[in-house]
Amino acid sequence: MSNLQDFPALSTSPASVAEAPAGSGSGAVPAGRSLLALVVAGAAWGTAGAAASLLFLASDLGPLALTFWRCAGGLVLLLGVLAVRPRRSAAPGPGARRMVVTGALFTLFQAAYFAAVQGTGLAVGTVVTLGAGPVLIALGARWWTGERLGLGGALAVAGALAGLIVLVLGSGGGTVRPAGVAWALVSGAAYAGMTLQTRRLGRSGLAGDPLVTTAWSLAVGTVGLLPLALAEGLLPHTEAPGRVLWLLVYVAAVPTALAYALYFTGAARVPAATVSVIMLIEPVSAAAIAVLGLGERLTGATVAGTLLLLAAVGALTAGEARRPARGAGAAGAGPVQGSDAVRS
Repeated sequence: MSNLQDFPALSTSPASVAEAPAGSGSGAVPAGRSLLALVVAGAAWGTAGAAASLLFLASDLGPLALTFWRCAGGLVLLLGVLAVRPRRSAAPGPGARRMVVTGALFTLFQAAYFAAVQGTGLAVGTVVTLGAGPVLIALGARWWTGERLGLGGALAVAGALAGLIVLVLGSGGGTVRPAGVAWALVSGAAYAGMTLQTRRLGRSGLAGDPLVTTAWSLAVGTVGLLPLALAEGLLPHTEAPGRVLWLLVYVAAVPTALAYALYFTGAARVPAATVSVIMLIEPVSAAAIAVLGLGERLTGATVAGTLLLLAAVGALTAGEARRPARGAGAAGAGPVQGSDAVRS
C-alpha cells in the first residue's frame, strides 16, 4: 500500500511534528486549540447550507453539481497553499487507500446534505443531518475505537439531541419532506463514518497533515462527482452570474478549504463523541444566519433549542480543555495510547 510520503507535494506534516511523541506521526496540538478549531469549523459549516439555499434560488444548479464545484474550488485553493507553504519534515500519514475512504465519505456527506437542503429546507436538513451524528458516532466509537462516552458525555449528547428536537418541532414554518429527511440521514451516517475514520487514524498516530487530508478528500470528491455533475448539469443557468460565482467561491473557500482543514486538525485529537457534539454548533450558526441574514422569524423554540445546544457544546468543550496532558482517548474514551497524547 502506498503512503502519502510517496507524494512529495502532499507529504508534509505540521511544523509541530518535532514536538510529537515518538511514533505519533503528528504534532501534539494543545487541547484548547483543537477544540477551538472544531468550533470555528462548525460555525463555518453553518454558512454552507445558507449559501446553498441562495444558490438554489439564484440558479438551476443541483446538489451534485454544487458539491463538485465545492470540492474542485476547495482543491485548487488548498493546492495553492501547499505549493507556497515552506517544506516541512515528513511524518507517517494514512495510506492512499484510507485517504480514498475518507474522501468518499466526505463526498457522500456533502452531496447528501445538499440534497437534503434542497429537498426539505435548510433548517430541517441541517438539524436532521447533525442530529443523527451524535447517536451514530457514540455507538460507532464504542464499537470501532473502544471509546467510552461516560456519564457526562452521555448527558451532553442527550442535551444536544433535546435541543435539536426542540428546534425541529418548534420551527413553525419548516416543512418536513420524507425524501429530504432520508438524504439527511444518509449524510449523517457518512459524517459519522468520516469522524470515526479520522479519530481512529489520530489514535494510531497516522492522522498526518490536516491540509493534506483535506486536499485528498477534495480530490476524491472532484474526480468521483464529475460524471454525476455532468449528467445533472455542470454549469448553472442564471440571471445573476456574478452572485452565483461569488457564492461558489465562498462555499469553496470558507466552509470547505478552511473549515475542513480545521475539522481534520481537531477531529484527530478529540474523542469522536465529543467532536459530534461540538460540531452541533453548525445548526446554531445556521439558525443565526436564517434569522439575521434571511429574515426568518425567531421563535421561543428556536431560542430554547439553541441554548440547549450551546450548553451541551460548552460543557463538553470546557471539560475537554481542563483535562491533563494525557491521551486524547481519555475523557471516558477508552485505553490511552502513547501515540494519542494531547498536550494542554
